[in-house]
Amino acid sequence: MSEYSQKLAVTVKRARIDLKLTQQEQAGKSGIDVRTIINIENGRGNPKLEKLFPLVKALELDAREIFEPEKISNGRTVRKPRFLAETCSEEAEVLLPVTQAVLSALRFAKKSI
Repeated sequence: MSEYSQKLAVTVKRARIDLKLTQQEQAGKSGIDVRTIINIENGRGNPKLEKLFPLVKALELDAREIFEPEKISNGRTVRKPRFLAETCSEEAEVLLPVTQAVLSALRFAKKSI
């Protein structure tokens, strides 16, 4: 198994488990055959972009997680807000000060503990 296949396998499986999906459910959500999901998670094969793109999108992955997983924070608690933020371009102007205020309050509360 190549290094890239291994990174893809680990990232896809972790993301699917974080979403609490079975391989069959993931196949339905992404429109990909379950056998393809199994092969990807086992590091077999070389998925084409037309299979990889809907899979990455359905798993709400940042594509960088596949190529540089060590540089991306693991876990859905970080991945989900990043995905949501990237899908709200029109609302970003309004959300930015709100997000900054919430983060400041959380960090202040953390220091006070």
